[in-house]
Amino acid sequence: MNIFVFGSLNIDHTYRLPHMLRIGETLSSYEYSRNVGGKGLNQAIALRRAGSNVCFAGAIGADGIFLTDYLLENGIDITCITQVDVPTGHAVIQVDDMGRNAILLFGGANQMISDRMISETFEKVQTGDWILLQNEINNGDRIIRAAYERGVKVILNPSPFSKELLTWPLEMVSYLILNEVEGRDLTGKTRTEDILNELLTRYPACHIVLTLGEHGSEYADAKQRYSQVAYRCDAVDTTAAGDTFTGYFLHAISCGYPIQDALKLSSIASSIAVTKQGAAVSIPNIDDVMNAGI
Repeated sequence: MNIFVFGSLNIDHTYRLPHMLRIGETLSSYEYSRNVGGKGLNQAIALRRAGSNVCFAGAIGADGIFLTDYLLENGIDITCITQVDVPTGHAVIQVDDMGRNAILLFGGANQMISDRMISETFEKVQTGDWILLQNEINNGDRIIRAAYERGVKVILNPSPFSKELLTWPLEMVSYLILNEVEGRDLTGKTRTEDILNELLTRYPACHIVLTLGEHGSEYADAKQRYSQVAYRCDAVDTTAAGDTFTGYFLHAISCGYPIQDALKLSSIASSIAVTKQGAAVSIPNIDDVMNAGI
């Protein structure tokens, strides 16, 4: 099977600072780097480094060719990526001395996904393939409907949250992988158990994975629930932690791993990712994860 990542491609501009900028403050950065990024790209790299066959669908501008080169170098099919006449999406990322981050996004080409691009991508999707989707591109609701009509399983990471998500046909989604902030925004609930209960009430056929940062993660569906601890590590940069978790979890379940094993594998992978600077460049290979000794 192939996993199609219909997602964002960003140029990441990362600045390391003593602390996050405050309103009205001017602060000098002591380190700058330009890297490949975007939640779609990061999750595709995580999937591929875990061992999945990955096809990427999305859009870039003329300034983003190095992003597709990076995908190719990592063994990802880029035939469903379209070049458009607007700048490539980009992110301005602040990383403080504690490894925490704040991210400003510019959508650019990521907001140019057309009905034609969606149709052309689904011409290549076969029965048994899966679609992984985030919320950094436009027309996500149409992609979900197109997949559902064809009997293709959709895995949604509803990040970053927007009120528009509340109008999407989430009952057509097979897996929701989200963090506690997104869970609160989607449900209006604050307690972990209440978030899970509310999501399952609304979408009883869905499988929910709720990531909780240093407190681990929770899984719930109509029949079972599991908890997974987070593994201790010296965090340097948490930028790609969630994307690493998502990619590894999806790879594991697509390979038939039991849920508990999929959660553990994903937690180990994300704990390794945060010990390195950068986003996609910090995502570990499966051998590193399997040999982590955890």
